[in-house]
Amino acid sequence: MKYGRTYNFSAGPAMMPEPVLEEIAAEMMNYRGSGMCVMEMSHRSKVFEDILAEAKADLRKLMGIPDNYKILFVQGGGHVQFAMVPMNLMKNGVACYIETGAWSQKAIKEAQKYGEVKISASSKDKNFSYVPDCSNLDVPANADYVYICENETIHGTTYHKLPDTKGKVLVSDQSSMFLSRPCEVSRYGLIWGGVQKNVGPAGMAVAIIREDLLRDDLDSKVPTYLSYKVHADADSLYNTPNCWAIYCCGKIFRYLLEMGGLAEMDRRNREKAAVLYDFLDQSKLFRGTVAKEDRSLMNVPFATPSKEQDAEVVAATKAAGFDNLKGHRSVGGLRASIYNAMPREGVEALVDFLRKYEAQH
Repeated sequence: MKYGRTYNFSAGPAMMPEPVLEEIAAEMMNYRGSGMCVMEMSHRSKVFEDILAEAKADLRKLMGIPDNYKILFVQGGGHVQFAMVPMNLMKNGVACYIETGAWSQKAIKEAQKYGEVKISASSKDKNFSYVPDCSNLDVPANADYVYICENETIHGTTYHKLPDTKGKVLVSDQSSMFLSRPCEVSRYGLIWGGVQKNVGPAGMAVAIIREDLLRDDLDSKVPTYLSYKVHADADSLYNTPNCWAIYCCGKIFRYLLEMGGLAEMDRRNREKAAVLYDFLDQSKLFRGTVAKEDRSLMNVPFATPSKEQDAEVVAATKAAGFDNLKGHRSVGGLRASIYNAMPREGVEALVDFLRKYEAQH
């Protein structure tokens, strides 16, 4: 780590790769001879149009996105998408949701404002510590889509096998695992992700939607801005977009391509997560809180035997130069978010600290 930077284990906004930050800093005052910062330039300018086009092309290459899918950059994060999904995809007014944690619960609550929500599977019975069996879901014939939060940031679970949606459209919130591993986009109707965890600064979501799901017959009460088709038709330029976030995300897309793509990131993330999980599995003080077969590679929740000791460990890690290891207020404990930009050295340093703490206590 350079510049006196800390190992930031925040769930988001989160770390960005240092080479990307250095490139952004170098272009801050004068982007490629334009005489201005990207934050200052018109979204209608040729310079920004090139930034946008390059970002989309690189993301399409990075994920292998088929030609019949549109890439949209939409202001706002998850809470906007929770509403946009049912607003745009509920034709029959029925949808199936898999309940696996806090973020799928928020999506369910929002979708219930627009139609009937059937919870086809849930892991609530064990405090969302696992992903339920989705191999034989009860999916009504009139369901418009099946919705999952593919990686639960707070509870630390992830899908290693996608649900059998019985032919219905699969919608996935990939926010906290977006671009962390290869993704077969054609298996989904819609993928969306808030960018502040693994891709860029807060304030925007990327939506990847199959063209046949773009509708111009939405309820007249749906705000214009909340139509996926409006964004697709305007090439994400219906209004002034989050130009800065698009620019930063484009830098990340290019960086990931240069690093070897998503297969390489998956390899690195598995190795990195193993360092922490292997320690937790043998520790006599710390324990992981998620079923082994459903563990996230991005968000690792763990705990000590008591809330008091959890708080003591959080304070000790903070004093030692590690940041944002306190578990989400709704679940307590500790949580290490180890997204793409977290170097393996950061995880190793944390494990070394925890091992020494355990030896002393």
